[in-house]
Amino acid sequence: MRAAQQLADAAATPRQARKYAWTDVTPEHLNPSMLRRMVHGDRILVADMQLQDGFVVPLHHHDNEQVTMVKSGVIRFRLGAERTQIIDVHPGEVLIIPSSVPHEAEMIGDVEEMDIFTPLREDWLSGTDDYLRG
Repeated sequence: MRAAQQLADAAATPRQARKYAWTDVTPEHLNPSMLRRMVHGDRILVADMQLQDGFVVPLHHHDNEQVTMVKSGVIRFRLGAERTQIIDVHPGEVLIIPSSVPHEAEMIGDVEEMDIFTPLREDWLSGTDDYLRG
């Protein structure tokens, strides 16, 4: 009974909001063509990224739902195991990729974009995102 009460008390405790400035978040250079800054809450991760023209994020999939918002440049997504669905995402546009959908992304021009994932991208937080490092 005590454990159940502790869980109820924790759930009722007000959570603290956290404010970040991207300029204060340490950038991570995953490879010569990709710079990433990340912040996260308990169940969501936000990444601000800069990618160079021609860089390709290889075909992969994950359990996380992904929202990609392009600020500059164009990202050409190829979706599906055979990469047959092609979607170009331009500045001011947003693409939502459902959980477990295979996708690859090619940068057309230098790209600035933001990705949001839920649940958290544990591989990004732990540094086990080998498909991006090189």
